Amino acid sequence: MSRIGKAPISIPAGVTVTVEGAVVTVQGPKGQLEREISKDMIITIENGALRVSRPSDERNHKALHGLTRSLINNMIEGVTKGYTRTLELVGTGYRATKQGANLNLQVGYSHPVVIEPPAGIDFVVPAVNQVTINGINKEVVGQVAANVRSVRPPEPYLGKGIKYQGEKIRRKEGKTGKK
Repeated sequence: MSRIGKAPISIPAGVTVTVEGAVVTVQGPKGQLEREISKDMIITIENGALRVSRPSDERNHKALHGLTRSLINNMIEGVTKGYTRTLELVGTGYRATKQGANLNLQVGYSHPVVIEPPAGIDFVVPAVNQVTINGINKEVVGQVAANVRSVRPPEPYLGKGIKYQGEKIRRKEGKTGKK
């Protein structure tokens, strides 16, 4: 039995979870998320807790068991707390500003790079060299952070670029020349 899949998910106060067929809808203080899950998974809600169970021990059902539970747990956590990813800009002259809802990056190109946030995503620029991405959907927050990072990924020689907060960049030594 899946250790992750068999753990119950407690539903906090102020959060409503509805299951209609294969669609799970979670509504909470920060917003509403909806996701279609596998029709095979069995979802039961009782005593303020949600449980995911599988109909058989087939390989496919085993794989979906923990995944389904994790996806629903991420939805519940997203509508209560939300998710954030912080990016750091490293390099001389690299800076980020916010223009309305858009993010304006100056990262060594001849032109500024403007990124529009998708629905449900908010950019916060607490410092010139820092960008925080907020949202309720964990997948979308992670994908937007990856898209912003891909504008100028960190390079291994000088360490310049856009990196996740706390990310360690493996540095390389430059050329040494002949002796």
